Order: sequence, then structure tokens, then C-alpha cells
Amino acid sequence: MAGLTLALANKAYSSWSLRGWLALKMTGAAFDEVVIPMRQADTRVQILKYSPSGLMPALIDGEVVVWESLAIIEYLAEKFPHAGLWPTDAAARAHARAAASEMHGGFLALRRAMPMNMRRAFPDARIDDDVGAEVNRIQAIWREARRRFAGASGEGPFLMGAFSAIDAMFAPVASRFTSYPVDLESQAQAYVDAVLAHPPMVQWRDAARAEPWMIAEYEDDGGA
Repeated sequence: MAGLTLALANKAYSSWSLRGWLALKMTGAAFDEVVIPMRQADTRVQILKYSPSGLMPALIDGEVVVWESLAIIEYLAEKFPHAGLWPTDAAARAHARAAASEMHGGFLALRRAMPMNMRRAFPDARIDDDVGAEVNRIQAIWREARRRFAGASGEGPFLMGAFSAIDAMFAPVASRFTSYPVDLESQAQAYVDAVLAHPPMVQWRDAARAEPWMIAEYEDDGGA
């Protein structure tokens, strides 16, 4: 048994689970993984075995339980200080944390209209003005991070150069941008392509597509 356990919801749909899982993969630490499918008769009972909030993901490290994605990232950054979850440069680190927090608490129109689905695309989904404005804001965040800080940790295609916690936070959005009809700037599209080609992201996507569970509301029209 590994010392760490990460409890997750469906990989096909759970954007928050993906964020915590990508951060944990960055550490290189061995961990056990428990996937608890949503919308089952015993889902809440099973989740409460790991998460006091009744939500996923939850990280268990001995007596320590961390039940929220951004808190998981911060816990892992402290436990594995050499893993590079946040940039070493103070200005870059502050910028990355601010962008991650904005992602964490914002973009509600996009979340409602474009739920994550790793299995399929929704080319006919309607993108209204509110969602379009949020897509533009996300592209601006990505553009500014690349412009100011992409060279801070060496060459690389991610927001701070090397893959870091800010990329884990935006990875579900990158996935959404391949599932829904959004027009991206060339630089934003290159970033999406880099995230989707990131080996842990490929591993997650393959596992998501192999899951047996389906939730109808995430499969019919993409929430449009």
C-alpha cells in the first residue's frame, strides 16, 4: 500500500478530481487511487468514507485528510517542495496562484454550459455571450502568463514554461475547449494541444474513456 490515497469521482466528468490527480502525479510519489462513481445508490456513503464534505477529490495521508483540490495542491507543494508545483520565482509564484484562484472560484457560465466530458464532443452546443466573455478572459490569463513567465522555469509549452499547478488547474478547461465549439487564438490552441499531449493527461483521458459509468445529463447535449 502507498502512503497516500487519492479518492476521485468519475474521470470522464470530474474536473476537480483531475486537478488534484495531476498535481499528485507531479510529485512522483506512489499513491493508491479510489474512483467512486457519481449518481449511484451508495455514492454519498462511499464518498464520506474519504471526504467529510461529501465531495471529491480527497487526499488521505495517514491522519491527514485534504478534501478540496486547491488545498490538495498546496499540501503537496509543502510536502514535496522540490516537485515544482509552484514556480520558485516569487513574482511568478504569486501570479500563478492568483490565476489558479481565479479559475477555482470563477467562470461559472462556462462551467454550466460546458461540463467536462472526456468521452465526446458537442459541436452543436450553443456558446452564448457570457460564456464567450469567459473564454476570452481565460485566453487573456494564458497569454499574460506565457508572456511574462514562460521562460522563468526553462523552455516549455506550459503557462510558466514547465508544467506546474496552474496548468493542473486549467487542464479541465483545455479539455472542454476540445469538446465544445470555441474559437481560440493560435497561442491558446497551442497551449491546449500541449496540455492534452502531457503524458499524465493522456493517461487520465484513456482511463476516463474506459470507464463503464454514464450520466445522461453529461452525455445528451453538453449542457447547452
